[in-house]
Amino acid sequence: MPGKASLEARQYYAHPRNYFWRMMSSILNVPAEASYETRCEALIGQGLALWDVLKTCERSSSLDADIVDSSIIPNDFETFLSQHVGIRTIFFNGAKAEKTYLQHVHPGLPERFAGIRLVRLPSTSPANASIPFEVKLQHWQEVGLDG
Repeated sequence: MPGKASLEARQYYAHPRNYFWRMMSSILNVPAEASYETRCEALIGQGLALWDVLKTCERSSSLDADIVDSSIIPNDFETFLSQHVGIRTIFFNGAKAEKTYLQHVHPGLPERFAGIRLVRLPSTSPANASIPFEVKLQHWQEVGLDG
């Protein structure tokens, strides 16, 4: 789920210390300083979608660890994947996104989606500061190879 800064800005990865847009700038030449709309259009132009695992949840802060498990409602991946049949890989921005998908989405998907590759990448969140940008970037390069 987006953090407080992203929810307030109504933009994915709006926190100034989140590395997501810096990653996309380095990997895909998506201009990090461009308007949010331009950045999203650039991702689409590269064949990438940006979507949350969760449709809604409750939490007391921006930390994924504060998500109340009983409040989790996942997004409708079955419909999304049915409407976007070219999706080959789902990349997760961190362990919580992957874990939530595997618990709340994956078990209910039809067999026809079994061939979609699932890849967890290190979180771009400022809360994941123990991994330097350069190390994260090495892992995130895979997005550019698959996009």
